[in-house]
Amino acid sequence: MHHIDVHVEKDIYDVNNRLADANAAHLKDHGIRAFDLLGAIGSGKTATIERLVPLIRKRGLRAGAIAGDVYGDDDFKRIVALDVPAYNANTGKECHLDAHLVEHAIDHLPLDEIDVLFIENVGNMVCPTDFRLGAEKRIVVISSTEGDDVVNKHPMMFRSSNIGVINKVDLAPFIGSDLDRMEADMRRYNPEMKIFRTNMKTGEGLEALLDAILA
Repeated sequence: MHHIDVHVEKDIYDVNNRLADANAAHLKDHGIRAFDLLGAIGSGKTATIERLVPLIRKRGLRAGAIAGDVYGDDDFKRIVALDVPAYNANTGKECHLDAHLVEHAIDHLPLDEIDVLFIENVGNMVCPTDFRLGAEKRIVVISSTEGDDVVNKHPMMFRSSNIGVINKVDLAPFIGSDLDRMEADMRRYNPEMKIFRTNMKTGEGLEALLDAILA
């Protein structure tokens, strides 16, 4: 006879949520506002950080970041080049960050030198959805190059996010992506979501995006 423990999944989420709450409290104690960045590989998560950091500095704030990846340090190197505190969080074979990994990363950051912390998750549109990390808002970044059906294929990520970013809007005409459909799908799954269209080459949409993040 096989014994199946139906509580295993619930227990994993409960433990993660407790750690996420502890992360949030720890960051708040240091006056840090933390924000999750979610999205597929190549959607523009790291580019968003690269573009937002100078705007954050102009507002008299100090940025930091946790770069989540299965393996390697490519995104981490790009963030370090911005001259901000950062930590490279490799998950090994897991397709998402969890609250424990973020707890470990936080311990390696100079928290008294950071006002705004970006937590860039592993590039994946499914796995990170159920794992809270301790951030106050979730930002999901999609690219026009992923196709205009990308939102409809991954509804749960949008239901659990506060801000949606449609990136690489300049490329949409070349690949036939309907940006209006992408935005309408976002609103259908999450009517409360604030949505922005961005172009990392020109900076289009980024000031308004930062306003919403820091609101």
